[in-house]
Amino acid sequence: MSNQTASPLPSTSATFSAVKFGTDGWRGIIADDFTYSNVRVAAAAIANYVLRHEDASKGVCIGFDTRFSSPQFAQVVAEVLANAGIPVQLAQDVTPTPALSYGVRHRGCAGGIMITSSHNPAQWNGVKYKASYGGSGSPGIIKQIEQYLGADLPQAAEPAAITRVDFLPNYIAAVEAFADLPAIQASGYRFLIDSMFGAGAGVLKGIFDRAGVPAVEIRSERNPNFPGINPEPILPHISLTQERVVAEGCDAGLITDGDADRIGSVDEHGNVVDAHKIFAILLRWLLERKQWPGDVTRAFNTTKMLDRIAARYGRKLHEHGIGFKYVCDLMLSEDILVGGEESGGIGISKHLPERDGILNALLIANVMADEKKTLGELVASLQAEFGEHHYGRIDMHIDDRLKQSAIQRASSGVSDFAGFRVLRTENLDGFKFFLEIPEDAARQGSTPAPAETWLLLRASGTEPLLRVYCESSSPENVTRILKAAETFVLQGK
Repeated sequence: MSNQTASPLPSTSATFSAVKFGTDGWRGIIADDFTYSNVRVAAAAIANYVLRHEDASKGVCIGFDTRFSSPQFAQVVAEVLANAGIPVQLAQDVTPTPALSYGVRHRGCAGGIMITSSHNPAQWNGVKYKASYGGSGSPGIIKQIEQYLGADLPQAAEPAAITRVDFLPNYIAAVEAFADLPAIQASGYRFLIDSMFGAGAGVLKGIFDRAGVPAVEIRSERNPNFPGINPEPILPHISLTQERVVAEGCDAGLITDGDADRIGSVDEHGNVVDAHKIFAILLRWLLERKQWPGDVTRAFNTTKMLDRIAARYGRKLHEHGIGFKYVCDLMLSEDILVGGEESGGIGISKHLPERDGILNALLIANVMADEKKTLGELVASLQAEFGEHHYGRIDMHIDDRLKQSAIQRASSGVSDFAGFRVLRTENLDGFKFFLEIPEDAARQGSTPAPAETWLLLRASGTEPLLRVYCESSSPENVTRILKAAETFVLQGK
């Protein structure tokens, strides 16, 4: 550990219109709206919240990822807090988001701040807030932080200390203890690890190396340009992972995103196993093998296969808005075993009320070892038992006018998509249409029953982006419906 003194800072009460906290903090384009000035505004709002609603003497942990200037932005945030009299524990090097969250709780701090834009393209960066319990700030906390945007921040007579720390050792010990590494080693399975040039580089590989588990790591070098990809563990960014899993003779590919809180995977044949299947695999294992108590949560845009698994084992399932902060909120108020979202964020309450790509990668290997099945075999057994569920998503980068036009037209009444009749709609977070597939309707009563078919349109609150999601009983249905939905959106031009 080492200490430093905060230097005087410019005012943080200037312009703040560019700073807006979405489902998981604030994100912006570097040098456009993600500037040192705006980062100070965000940091001052968080500092005001900590001073007024937390025990500020406990201090705040600050971490950063591999993005351009993340260490410098983290230093600026640290100085804002220290000048307000809040002690800071600042990461000495790149830190995965879940390691920062674990550090907040393990060290008994008032909160944590992570400089990262997670899975976004290289030109983006962001600020995430982690609460004292070691997870995403609840909707209530985020709302309070937003109320302080642009507010004056009182300055302490003497700046608090900024201490450099390493958050990794305690976090690694915790995830190693959570998984059954001897069983993984004894299974003989070989793994490919893809950290996508992100903050997880070397962490999972180091755990496997110490346990004697055969593993190969790719894209572990630090490159803030994320050459050729966005650090998001979905296609097309994981095509290299697909190739290398087969070329290296691995039994699964385990992928973490830019800040290592999300999980992706590829089976032994190079087929993508999406986050929905990962969640389903882990859920069945937790309920059947571990038999741990608690309910299940899922986001509005996540597979309904989870509903079937929860029902099979007599567990209550909670559906909520999109964003892990809703999972965390439920974990703090209800008896929740596991919760997650479409984008690969899955949290297990026995560990943290936080998504953790590194832990979930370890647990995939643990399930394979316990069930004596490759990743592809685990997926096949799920589909056979709970029905074929196929999923797709398209991200439409469109201006706000077109985005709002699509949402308005969707909410005003739509009778069909791709020739499939709309049965009902839901609007918990975006607009979801449940569609009638004639051949599936004819199979109702069969075992397993065909998957429900649904389409969701959801506008991002922080970006010029409309996401379109679909789940159905066949990949052909998904492709057809997504194409029709894309046409529908662009009709507003």
